[in-house]
Amino acid sequence: MERQRNLITSVLLHPQMLHDLTMLDWDLLIRQGRSANLLGRLAHRLEQDGLLERVPEAVRFHLSSALQMANRQEIALRWEVECIRLALIETETKIILLKGAAYVMAGLNVACGRTFSDVDILVPKSKLGHVESELMIHGWQGGHHDEYDQRYYRQWMHELPPMRHIIRGTTIDVHHTILPETARVKIKTDALFESKTILPGQTNLYVFQATDMLLHSATHLFHEGDFEKGLRDLFDLDSLFRQFSGDPCFWPQLVPRAIELGLTRPLFYALRYSEMILETPIPSEVQAAAKIGSPAFLTLLLMDNCYQRALEPVHQSTFTLKIWVARFVLYVRSHWIRMPFQLLAYHLGRKVFKRASVKEEEKPSTGLELKM
Repeated sequence: MERQRNLITSVLLHPQMLHDLTMLDWDLLIRQGRSANLLGRLAHRLEQDGLLERVPEAVRFHLSSALQMANRQEIALRWEVECIRLALIETETKIILLKGAAYVMAGLNVACGRTFSDVDILVPKSKLGHVESELMIHGWQGGHHDEYDQRYYRQWMHELPPMRHIIRGTTIDVHHTILPETARVKIKTDALFESKTILPGQTNLYVFQATDMLLHSATHLFHEGDFEKGLRDLFDLDSLFRQFSGDPCFWPQLVPRAIELGLTRPLFYALRYSEMILETPIPSEVQAAAKIGSPAFLTLLLMDNCYQRALEPVHQSTFTLKIWVARFVLYVRSHWIRMPFQLLAYHLGRKVFKRASVKEEEKPSTGLELKM
């Protein structure tokens, strides 16, 4: 039963076990992989290990299709990044690419087989207005956010409202820091900008240095309350840990950098759950040093129970009441650490009221109208 619930994780960690899979197992594996946004990563892993040709033909079509989609998305993303670069060139802004865009443009292993939904960039807060204006001139527009949504993003969050290109339909998120301004954790954003690394052959495109890229990925996962891509993001962390460990400076610098930026808690969770769930090799001295970010014993016990369940693949085959409760607890926690209580209560109350209003509007008002 345990193997069935965790099939996508098990096969990604131990691809050789595919020889034991029945067709029912393959069916479940493909559905779990697609639901968890890990099908392209699985296809890439099997291709790299020379195992893709040994997969049953009917299954191989799904894997090959996922791999082709991931490859096409990478080409499209490179084009989109170039469009953004050209659109912002007059602003003389140093653009830091985040998450998926950074992984692709930096040529990291984590990008292989990965799919993307948008492009995230980080620019200085002082440049936000100019950047937004230039993006609008070049075809990006904000969504139909009401006055409250605009205030929510611009006053309390760490980014502008998402912008979509009117022709290509691509989405860009423009950040000025990596956590909401109302969050309990205060980031030293200036230190992030000071340590950026320029991409080869570029003049205004940057990525974070290795430690900061890892810390940002950890911060994103362990401050979020939506686990639709949670397992995918944990695999991202695992891949970054494994690749960066080849740099002799990475491990000695990681914990001191987390202390400097104020990100010891997300680093502690990243190390703990990557090792616990994905068997990521972490030096014992790093785990020991990272305990500076550990919560109190009872809180850690609660987080262990929640994250080990919440980071299951999101699929009906994994659903249990305990997993639902774990994700709900982490959803509440994500809001609790994102906003002060009064603001949080007002925000959640408004969301509930708005959702109820939308459902009411969607109901057919009378039988007479249906007959017409």
